Amino acid sequence: MHALVPAAGIGLRFGGERPKQYIEIAGKPVLAHAIEAVRRDSRVTGVTVVIAADDRWFEASTRARVEPVEVVAGGATRAESVHKGLQAIARRHPQADWVLVHDAVRPCLSAARLAQLLTDGLASADGAILALPVRDTLKRCDAGHRIVATLDRASLWAAQTPQLFPLERLRAALGDLLQAGAPPTDEAAAMESAGGRPLVVMGSPRNIKITWPGDVAVAAAWLAGIDPEEEDL
Repeated sequence: MHALVPAAGIGLRFGGERPKQYIEIAGKPVLAHAIEAVRRDSRVTGVTVVIAADDRWFEASTRARVEPVEVVAGGATRAESVHKGLQAIARRHPQADWVLVHDAVRPCLSAARLAQLLTDGLASADGAILALPVRDTLKRCDAGHRIVATLDRASLWAAQTPQLFPLERLRAALGDLLQAGAPPTDEAAAMESAGGRPLVVMGSPRNIKITWPGDVAVAAAWLAGIDPEEEDL
């Protein structure tokens, strides 16, 4: 099993002088925390990081602060970057059967959630993802931000990462969608488009995705008190 961390985005919603994956929290870049998190299980045998072709932060701030990783230049979208990463892993590590894709801006993944995902996902032919049941009432709005419908949340889950899939099946499914001009928003959607039905494994509120500036303080608080071996449900 090989881990893939796409980190080629520029974080337009976040703003700032550097991409959000390079913001420092608890003494390290967010990306360094994310890389360390996927290494907390011995079943993960290697890590590939996808960075932008013009990235000037990885070498300066991150590489020396993590165990050795392989690096690949990404594309214009997340889907393109993931696909390039998958191609590189398949070429460099032909023995890799499974790939674990984790967001570069989820620094607080615990060892407990990772272990459960790997155990359940490896027993599922179509792989698995971490996710949380939707708790809030969901509203569908029109272009003027007026509510037009209230959605039934009973069967809805909010997807997280890591997401674990058979490498070749994910590579083929993602390649087909890119060729069709229909890039998915996550890897599970690519598997779904090819007929897969990935398993959902309970995630954790701690596994926050840094999207807005306020998320940094939340992630810092989790990292300050997190025990990587502690069950977090």
